[in-house]
Amino acid sequence: RRIMDPEDSLQDVKRCDACKTAIVQSYCVICHVSLCKLCIGEHISDDYDNHKVVSFRHRKSTLIYPKCEKHPHKICELQCKDCKKFVCSSCMTSNQHKGHDFEEVLVVFKIKKEMVKNDLEEMEKSISPSYEESALDLENQLANLSREYEKLTSEISKKGEQWHKEIDIVINKMKTHIIEIKLKHNDILQKYLDEIKKTQPLIKQTLLALKAIENSTEVSTVIEYSSEIGEFSKLPPRINVCLPELIQKPIDREQFYNFFREITPLSTDTKWDVLSQNNFVRKLLDEPELVATIQTGYANIRSVTCLNEHTIITSGLANNIKCFNVKISLLETMKPKSDKIPNDIAVDRNAYLLYCDGSSGKVYQVKNGQPEEMVILQGWTPIKLCVTSTGDLLVTMFSIDRSKVVRYSGSTEKQTIQFDDEGKPLYSGNSQIKYITENRNHDICVADKAAGAVVVVNQDGKFKWRYIGHPFTTTDEPFKPCGITSDSQSHILTADGDNHCIHILDQNGQFLRYIDNSYCDLKNPYGLCVDNSDMLFVCELYKGTVKKINYLK
Repeated sequence: RRIMDPEDSLQDVKRCDACKTAIVQSYCVICHVSLCKLCIGEHISDDYDNHKVVSFRHRKSTLIYPKCEKHPHKICELQCKDCKKFVCSSCMTSNQHKGHDFEEVLVVFKIKKEMVKNDLEEMEKSISPSYEESALDLENQLANLSREYEKLTSEISKKGEQWHKEIDIVINKMKTHIIEIKLKHNDILQKYLDEIKKTQPLIKQTLLALKAIENSTEVSTVIEYSSEIGEFSKLPPRINVCLPELIQKPIDREQFYNFFREITPLSTDTKWDVLSQNNFVRKLLDEPELVATIQTGYANIRSVTCLNEHTIITSGLANNIKCFNVKISLLETMKPKSDKIPNDIAVDRNAYLLYCDGSSGKVYQVKNGQPEEMVILQGWTPIKLCVTSTGDLLVTMFSIDRSKVVRYSGSTEKQTIQFDDEGKPLYSGNSQIKYITENRNHDICVADKAAGAVVVVNQDGKFKWRYIGHPFTTTDEPFKPCGITSDSQSHILTADGDNHCIHILDQNGQFLRYIDNSYCDLKNPYGLCVDNSDMLFVCELYKGTVKKINYLK
């Protein structure tokens, strides 16, 4: 059956706005009234040219222009650019709009319609599904909450059983030890008892002999008597073995609980998805804006990384690392442990500075101003660093004619990325710079200068795509990418120093646009980084400056 128009479905049939009884057949798009055949003539009788009557069925396909406030019988086909008001042909000549510029309403309408269409498409394809996915994820988390906590409680119970077993083992050992002490105690007492009992028969025998001599009248027997009292007067020792005691140590329940406790505190890790920062898709500015220029004092600057939204850290061809705030003042200068030029710098999730020393093959972590060895390489030289969203460390490195990417968790090697599925090397084999970044979708992106390419693999190390430059560069120099970074929109930005520009790619390797010297007066861009607000920081290699650039709406 035919689906009724929503407006018609509110009643059986639409009635004429003029006579209120006849069925509607036409519509005046100027006056916005519904008409039957009989009422059309009366409606347009005042001035035919001031009305536009169409079939009622086609009323929605006909553009309804706004009526002029000052000239009610005219429609506004223009809009004043200066005061943003709709105007008719008569208004154009009035003093109110004298010297103003006008544009056709139809043109503005089409532009806005296209904007609505794009926004609708973005809402339907990206934003709305993202919210639905987030809601579903939260619902699943809530649904699984009791089960997960029951699992945790069960683990605690098992832990308690293990501790009870350990306590029983300790108690049984103590009981066994008491039995051993008792046996020794018994042996000591029995030994002394045996000695006394061995002497007692001799004493009784001596007593009987003494009594016999005492009652004897034989002179020789009494005279021959020799006293043995001295032998027996050495009385047996009074042995006293102390019973062992259980030393009662007070139970500190808090200390015991802290010793037993292994439950991590509740933590919330909020991650915006790849759609946006602040839950909205951010588009590229038509013209990137130079926000600030920071003079670092380096004759040759190569790396920059963000400590936070207010602080950047830089390094160059000098044996020091410098820290600046966004107000362009130097905060601190630090010398590496080996007094050598650092190959690269990074900041981990705990806000500790990391740097790699190519001469020693080591990666250092700086805590409280003291560098500590984190990774020690044998036969490989670290080139560039990247800290991932999960806190892992990615290191590009080379050895003779080989290059690879290695993932570390702390000091433990977790993953090596070196070959594609066909066993061919992913990266050029020389020691030239290979900057690295992790995209928001966890892809690993390497700017391979010697190969003239950006090489991207997924988080499992599987090759995805390779970008070798755009045919329309600002100069004729070959594409040799150096610095590379990514933003909240999963854009990949890579510095093309010889062509004085930065290429912006989408997450699939499609070229989007340049940031070049026509906008921000870029000269030899090199190291790159993006802060949490998607502000871009660019090292200008030979000028020794860092430029802060806004390139997103």
